[in-house]
Amino acid sequence: MAIVINVDVMLAKRKMRSNELAERIGITTANLSILKTGKAKAIRFSTLELICEILECQPGDIMEYVKESTS
Repeated sequence: MAIVINVDVMLAKRKMRSNELAERIGITTANLSILKTGKAKAIRFSTLELICEILECQPGDIMEYVKESTS
């Protein structure tokens, strides 16, 4: 996938566990795991906003575009 999710990186920087973030944004740990592994097809802006608010970061800190190789 061309979009890479770096929630784990931000969690480590903030010394926060996944279950704490999931609880604070109001989603299940399973749904957060789906997001973290890049298996999610979409994310609500309200969820993205809460993640950024709680982790004190910008959307670009947790998501990045990586061009896929054409080989």
